[in-house]
Formats: sequence, structure tokens, C-alpha cells
Amino acid sequence: MDMIVCVKQILDPETPPSAFKVDEAAKKVIPAQGMSPVINPFDSQAVEAALRIRDATGSGKITVLSMGPASARDAVKHGLAMGADEGILIDDPALADADSFVSARVLAAAIKKIGAFDVVFCGRQAADWDMGIVGPGLGELLGVPAVTITKSAQATDGHLRVERVLMDGFETVDVPVPCVVTISNELGDPRYPQLRQIMVAARKQVVVWTAADLGLTEDDLRSPLKLERLYVPVKESHVEIIEGDTVEEQAKNLARRLREVKLI
Repeated sequence: MDMIVCVKQILDPETPPSAFKVDEAAKKVIPAQGMSPVINPFDSQAVEAALRIRDATGSGKITVLSMGPASARDAVKHGLAMGADEGILIDDPALADADSFVSARVLAAAIKKIGAFDVVFCGRQAADWDMGIVGPGLGELLGVPAVTITKSAQATDGHLRVERVLMDGFETVDVPVPCVVTISNELGDPRYPQLRQIMVAARKQVVVWTAADLGLTEDDLRSPLKLERLYVPVKESHVEIIEGDTVEEQAKNLARRLREVKLI
């Protein structure tokens, strides 16, 4: 199977809250000093899902695709070190502030440029904005079925059998290829690249495309969304102690207080 895995480089989710800052005027997150960006954890699991299919079938090509600045090459290299075959980075200053909708358009254009594919894997969501839009958006833009939030994927005759994670259980779905599948953390831990694999990946060339290479115009890069405000919410809590000499008296005082504030 020919598989494409979309990966994203994000700010490290392990960044301490005290180091997390936002420039409200510019509506941008200020990167924490000393914290390097990392590959989105869900995307590592998407790479793992593709690798498991290749391991099970004994064949298959895996292309890692990312969109971002030059530093995002590290996210592509991580996928290559895990065992992917080829890497592509879309790097264009015009995409610096791209949101999920624009990202889906750009990635879809890149996938069309790559050519025929059987499966596009994505993480269930990016751990920075947590929107989960790109995967389903790719399915719509590519005109193929999309199955979201899955914990496993197995190749069958002309189909992919996936197990979806539901609120109250799991659901098994047979989806024809080509298709888009988003992978959730229930897949399990992704494999850790060994030193030899890292060295091999370091020697592999990452192909770099721009928006012009994909035939995209300014209208294509214009989002329907408008970011009104980006800020760190202030959390406040107020505690009131209900007193009483006995449990019964405390209960009565609590009920009286709840009536006063019109909660009951």
C-alpha cells in the first residue's frame, strides 16, 4: 500500500504552564526559552499505524508530509527515523499563520501532487490547537472517505479495517481505499527510533515545496476564520466554609446558603 502520513511540528506539550506566554497584540504564542518544538504526539502514532500495516503486509511505501518553517524538517526526519521511506516539507512564508482550514487545503494540494495513494494517515488532532479539523478536511477535499479517531488499522482486500473509539465503546469499520484515517492515542506507544535509524534518516533528503509549487493562489491561502483574540485564561476560585456544630446543622446551613445564592 502507498501511504502518506501528515505530521506537524508543535510547541512541546510538556512546556511548564509558568513558561507559557501569549502575545495578545500579535495573537501569537511566545515559544518558551530552552524548549525545542517537537512532532505532534498523535502524528507519531499515525506514523506507527502506517508502519504496522507495512510490517503486516511485508510491503508498502510510506511518505511523511509536513507543512511549516524550516525547523519542521525535524518532524519529517523523526518519521523517517521511525521507518518511513520519503519526506516532503511545504515551507512558504505565506503559510506562517495558516489555520486548520488553510492547512487542509495546502496538504490536499500536496497529496494530489504526490499522486496515487491508498491511505492518508493523520493524528486525531494537533496537540497545540486541538481542533481535529485537518483529517476530515482532507477527506472532503480529496473526495475520499474519512474515518476519524481510530485505535487500529489493518489492510484487507481493497479495504482498510479500522476500529474507531466511541464515547461508550468501539466500532469496527471497513472502508474502501483510497481513504483518510485519523489515529488516536489508543493505538499505543509508537516505536522509538534507534541510533542506526536516526543516522540513516539524517542522510535522506527532504523534498521542499512552496505554495507556488502546488499551484496555490492567495485566495487558496485565505481562511474563512478570523481569530478574534488569543489569551491565557485567568482561573479564579472562591471557597466558602459552611460551619455548624453538627452534621445536620452544617447541612441546613448549606441548604440555606444555596437558596440565598439561588442555586436551589
